[in-house]
Amino acid sequence: MTHKIISYFTFSLCLLLSLSPFVHMHPFAYSQLDYNFYDRSCPRLSMIVRYNLWAAIRNDTRMAASLLRMHFHDCIVNGCDGSVLLDDTEDFKGEKNALPNRKSLRGFEVIDNIKADVERFCPSTVSCADILTLAAREAVGLAGGPFWPVPLGRRDGTTASEKAVTEQLPSPIEPLENITAKFTSKGLDIKDVVVLSGGHTLGFAQCFTFKRRLFDFNGSGKPDPTLDSSALTNLRSICPKKDSANSNLAPLDSTNLRFDNAYYTNLVSNTGLLESDQALVKDPNTAAMVNSYSANPFLFSNDFAASMVKLGNVGVLTGKDGQIRKKCGSVN
Repeated sequence: MTHKIISYFTFSLCLLLSLSPFVHMHPFAYSQLDYNFYDRSCPRLSMIVRYNLWAAIRNDTRMAASLLRMHFHDCIVNGCDGSVLLDDTEDFKGEKNALPNRKSLRGFEVIDNIKADVERFCPSTVSCADILTLAAREAVGLAGGPFWPVPLGRRDGTTASEKAVTEQLPSPIEPLENITAKFTSKGLDIKDVVVLSGGHTLGFAQCFTFKRRLFDFNGSGKPDPTLDSSALTNLRSICPKKDSANSNLAPLDSTNLRFDNAYYTNLVSNTGLLESDQALVKDPNTAAMVNSYSANPFLFSNDFAASMVKLGNVGVLTGKDGQIRKKCGSVN
């Protein structure tokens, strides 16, 4: 593991030096955020986040996937403002316990630990939204994925909405056109749908999110005919037809602890787990991209890094908007 961490740090530095064209491809990042935002006010920030992530993933290998997912769930719902971290209050029912997130999002304690460390060195300086964005980058890197420079300076939201989650967050059983519409409403595009779906190279899904594919696809009383037969047999053993199995976990791809392009090779062989994933090979526009990423892991890594920068810029609060929360679970 130590060798892997050193390799990642070396790779990070080399890639950062080679990324000046990449940075210039995204001038919008300079409009509100700054790559050097905390250089003077909290110079140890990246090191604190990285060490905490290393410790968390060493303790729980699923944590890389969990923090990447949490960052996506934060940004796609009313922007990257750390609102997903807020506990419910008398004034609002927040995102944390909305149906798609309840007993599903995990890793809040990791973000809280990082925040507590950061507060010791740089009190009231770094937002929870920035910590979560950096944590997602480090999680991907420690799982073997790409490095990308993260522009910083986000501020934290002061409220959260359970209703916004159900309206804005894509569902694993939604048609592709609905998911694409939710992405485009955030300034993302169809390519970002395909690329960010590749985040499912890491982690697990609970059985209830895909169970209808195994037993009653579209009310037919039969399994999804596009699902590979050996994959069907295997998934039925993990997710038998009983309610008590709904929270059982199935790997999202065959190498679910390692960031690679196996997610796309699985889609090509009709062994994708979620309906929303497998749907990407049924549409000619997205199928071409799936085939490209299946054949070219380097292309996927590069495009994933670029899409993560775009995702991290969605709906950010800067300047005098929002606040720097002292604790990520509550407003000041």
